[in-house]
Amino acid sequence: MRVSNTTVRKRLFYAFAIGLFLFFVIDFRLGYVQIFTGNLLTDRAKDSWSRNLPFEPKRGEIKDRNGVVLATNKSTPTVYVVPRQIKDPKDAAKQLAAILVADQGKIYQHLTKKTMIERIPEGRKITNELAAQIRELHIDGVYIAEDSKRYYPYGNELSQVLGFAGVDNQGLVGLELQYDEQLKGEKGSVQFYTDAKGHKLKNLSDDFEPPKNGDDLVLTIDNKVQTIIERELDKTQALYNPDSILAIAVNPNTGEILGMSNRPNFNPGEYKNVSQEIYNRNLPVWMTYEPGSTFKIITLAAALEEKKVDLQEEHFHDPGAVKINGSRLKCWKPGGHGDQTFIEVVQNSCNPGFIELGNRLGKETLFSYIKKFGFGTKSGIDLAGESTGILFNLKNVGPVELATTAFGQGVSVTPIQQVMAVSAAVNGGLLYTPYVAKEVVDPTTGEVITRKTPQLKGRVISEETSKQVRETLETVVSLGTGGGAYVENYRVGGKTGTAQKAVDGHYLEGNYIVSFIGFAPADHPEVVVYVAVDNPKGVTQFGGVVAAPIVGRMLDDMLPALKVEPRTNGITKEYRWPDPITIETPNLIGMTKKEIVTQFYNLRAEVRGEGTKVVEQSPEPGVKIPEGSTVRVMMGN
Repeated sequence: MRVSNTTVRKRLFYAFAIGLFLFFVIDFRLGYVQIFTGNLLTDRAKDSWSRNLPFEPKRGEIKDRNGVVLATNKSTPTVYVVPRQIKDPKDAAKQLAAILVADQGKIYQHLTKKTMIERIPEGRKITNELAAQIRELHIDGVYIAEDSKRYYPYGNELSQVLGFAGVDNQGLVGLELQYDEQLKGEKGSVQFYTDAKGHKLKNLSDDFEPPKNGDDLVLTIDNKVQTIIERELDKTQALYNPDSILAIAVNPNTGEILGMSNRPNFNPGEYKNVSQEIYNRNLPVWMTYEPGSTFKIITLAAALEEKKVDLQEEHFHDPGAVKINGSRLKCWKPGGHGDQTFIEVVQNSCNPGFIELGNRLGKETLFSYIKKFGFGTKSGIDLAGESTGILFNLKNVGPVELATTAFGQGVSVTPIQQVMAVSAAVNGGLLYTPYVAKEVVDPTTGEVITRKTPQLKGRVISEETSKQVRETLETVVSLGTGGGAYVENYRVGGKTGTAQKAVDGHYLEGNYIVSFIGFAPADHPEVVVYVAVDNPKGVTQFGGVVAAPIVGRMLDDMLPALKVEPRTNGITKEYRWPDPITIETPNLIGMTKKEIVTQFYNLRAEVRGEGTKVVEQSPEPGVKIPEGSTVRVMMGN
């Protein structure tokens, strides 16, 4: 059958139109793919070919207030493998096992796994020397990735505060955990490309995504103060073998913690060798106990604020014990102190005298001050595990409970509550929230990201009352039971504490927590130091005998370290045997050797240098030192 030309032309037209339409559709699709989705498809293709070798970020450093590094990082490379790229797994496992001192069979299992990329557990966080040896093997498919582990340059110092980071550089305890989000940073990677068989594609270059290092954390801690605390606690541990010891140093005018430690402690870099009971117990914020006589400062402050006592004019007779509702409450001194002024009641830490002050205040007033000073609630310090302490329910407070509370028995407090309350009593009457973390800082730019400032909770007593408290507590050190904390050339105030330990509702015989809280300078305190020693062995268990000298030695070194100027206008210490007799260093400048010899000084001279006259001396003239001390002099012309 013959087809007409018209029909042929129509068919050709339709065929051409359909072909042209399909061409435009295909052309449009190709253009769309090339222009709009080309990069997306390329990235998807690369993803299917790519292998990521992780690069761990450096964890942010933790520093003291002066920039001293307390926690940093050490380079510890990690071994990764791409199993499909390893040509001879058996030989590779043998070579790696020899360097890593590991089981060859276990390494072989990792080298033959059906995974894209595998981390070798035995090759995790190795030394740079071992990493260099593995690189020299030039085994295809074996890679060394940058990694790091936490390093604590000062070992055991500040251990319960700092805490530690785990094997994955995540914070597990202490500040490392609380500020983990700021410290940890973000991972990076090196991305390389392989074909379906795992062979590296040489025509595609590797992509490097750098890690973002963590931010630095700056603390309120002063490393010089911390080192002094650690030294004295070590000496106390060796001397008395106590069940535990703790110490806190705080700036009373801001709430900044300058130092904090306890025993037992541990090395954060070796936390796996320590029991959980040790690294989870930051005693200054965790421990609760009866404070003993250091709590009398609160009763004293309340009585002065309410004008219930005249310390200088009023007298009190201490018979040695008082009977209240059938209970006999004794003074620590057998037979009592007899007749004394109320300032001597404080100096002598006389229990019956403080019972009298408690009765004058009444339970409602006394307990209102106790709560105003922060007892019974958390202090708010930025450390985990803080306790609240335990107070009597006011409804259950009778005459006996009122009496025992007035001298620090029957209530339970934490050391940080005690330190902040006494800081408020001596700083002008202001209660602050304590804190340890001061700033979060960008390590690259040095820019401060967040900064914590002092948080005032409120006024608890007047400035005038606070001044009276300071002056009274200075006499405790100069003339009373706190003489062991006396520091030459500085004005020191403080209070002793001796608290019998209670277990299951019963007091233990001969088992005490002895403590001392001291502050200096007494006219304008810049540091408050608290030390508590739990059950010291081989010594009379009194706060004035054990704890006061520890605080005295701490303050003697801390005050110059904090650049606190000496104060020479304080109360001269009353000499008591066996206190050392002190004398002022004479002025030897300009004297000859003969003149020094002819003068009568109960001192030794150590002479150095050439020349005829003294040009320098140490200590400087006017400084009080014990008799028999050595004065170093430099001779010159």
